Amino acid sequence: MNSNNVLQTVIYLVVLLALAVPVSRYITRVMDGTSRVVRFGGPLERVLYRIAGVDSSAEMSWKHYAIATIALNALGTLFLYLILRVQGWLPGNPQQFGPMSVDSAFNTAVSFVTNTNWQDYTPEQTTGYLTQMLGFTVQNFLSAATAIAVVIALIRGFARHTAQTIGNFWVDITRATLYVLMPMAAIIAALLMSQGVIQNFKAYQDVPTLQTTTYAAPKLDAQGNPVKDAKGNAVTVDTKLTTQTIAMGPVASQEAIKMLGTNGGGFFNANSAHPYENPTPFSNFLQIVAILIIPAALALVFGRMIADRRQGIAVLAVMTIAFTACVVGEISAEQAGNPAFTALNVDQSANALQSGGNMEGKETRFGIAQSGIFTVATTAASCGAVDNTHDSLTPLGGLYPMLLIQLGEVIFGGVGSGMYGMLVFALLAVFVAGLMIGRTPEYVGKKIEAYEMKMVSIVVLLTPLLVLVGTSIAVLSDAGKAGIANPGPHGFSEILYAFSSAANNNGSAFAGLSVNTPFYNWLTAIAMWFGRFGTIVPVLAIAGSLAAKKRLAVTGGTLPTHGPLFVVLLLGTVLLVGALTYVPALALGPGVEHLLMIAGH
Repeated sequence: MNSNNVLQTVIYLVVLLALAVPVSRYITRVMDGTSRVVRFGGPLERVLYRIAGVDSSAEMSWKHYAIATIALNALGTLFLYLILRVQGWLPGNPQQFGPMSVDSAFNTAVSFVTNTNWQDYTPEQTTGYLTQMLGFTVQNFLSAATAIAVVIALIRGFARHTAQTIGNFWVDITRATLYVLMPMAAIIAALLMSQGVIQNFKAYQDVPTLQTTTYAAPKLDAQGNPVKDAKGNAVTVDTKLTTQTIAMGPVASQEAIKMLGTNGGGFFNANSAHPYENPTPFSNFLQIVAILIIPAALALVFGRMIADRRQGIAVLAVMTIAFTACVVGEISAEQAGNPAFTALNVDQSANALQSGGNMEGKETRFGIAQSGIFTVATTAASCGAVDNTHDSLTPLGGLYPMLLIQLGEVIFGGVGSGMYGMLVFALLAVFVAGLMIGRTPEYVGKKIEAYEMKMVSIVVLLTPLLVLVGTSIAVLSDAGKAGIANPGPHGFSEILYAFSSAANNNGSAFAGLSVNTPFYNWLTAIAMWFGRFGTIVPVLAIAGSLAAKKRLAVTGGTLPTHGPLFVVLLLGTVLLVGALTYVPALALGPGVEHLLMIAGH
């Protein structure tokens, strides 16, 4: 970490935490209905509820809340799947792209509905503008709003006592979309356009290149089959390339919610490394802030809604400490470079002319620091957007993002999902502490009993099960091994990263793995769906159980959950439970690869 890296990290953290305070105040007032914005938008809300046949005054039990959540997202999956299958006949498709295959369309639909945005296709060569807007952008809003609704329901479980309901899902998702996500996305989109992010509906542009490129292309017969010579070798012809096709589209509007909703799916295949998605260092900084602003604010929303702000600050402290440690580790690993280049007398030091370190797969306009912060932010959250190629990271540089995903996306985490995941770990932490001191565990005035711990166990164990079983199936099957482009420990890391990303709804990847096959499409879709809704249902069950309990008075034997001791306890619980689960797998992948790199292999 040189002074430039330290300065950029400090500036980012200061801006993020400073913005989290007013945003948390705004979200709290919106979700409890006291904001002026909610009163102003009341007529629009009532019209929407009337059209949908929703009684906004009727609250739901946790079971009805869960049914509504799954029903909406199941319908969203079907709707997006149909769009992808019939897009060849839809308007708003100037390049006349045809339909996706069945397995790829299903995988993509599940991906966007679950907030994963795993992309096994090249967007600018596969999807039209209407698909991007009506399909992907709509789900970017709804998937983020779904998670906000779920975490608000869980917080109500802590805040209420002897209650049988946890809110109304339709009201929560409507307010999260109308008053939180849409206004913030509009502001971010305008700022991105000011930096050069494109927003248009033009057909792709063919422009002359600065120089002519000549390459050997296979000769084809009248049926389009390659022509071979007498020896069976392919016949090639020299082809000159004098033009280049530049993709267009309504990028800024999708880019804003892609980052703000921790969705991550790029309008272009290069994602946020593409100059039309992320042209300047300022747009890059803005995108990194957008990734974590709502997750950071939701920690403070928790404190505000339970009327004890210290609780939210304690959770935010845990997230910030872990995040900062990973940023320092990530940037240090990438700044150190590759020993193999040092042996070849390649200068990898930072100076006035270069960023130094491992610049493979990185954009020179971002450098090591912004690339490192982006990498940690996008994997700490369930975002998955990238401004550099994760497959080109050093072994330790690839370990940090993979570990952050495997922790369960709770270090800030995705919009909503990160906070409810961290609260689950908080329940586990107080349970462990209760066992050590011989008292019934309590958290923010609610007694934690067997039912809550059963639900906590499901949440904590489900995603590791999906990750490790999915990885095992892939490495043991011919179809799984066929996608590996890099043999050895890095190939194993690619598969482990893929299933970690899918099950934890991140969406980023080590791109050396070929995943657009029926095998990976079906298997990762299963991991994405159950990784999302297999955790949401027990979280809502916890919310319902806690809401029905009485609030306990604080006594001399109550464990304080707002001080440094609890911060250390919660951080230790996340690391021990989350990290130790994957230690053997991480040792086989990034661990072995790092040792090989040091040895010069």
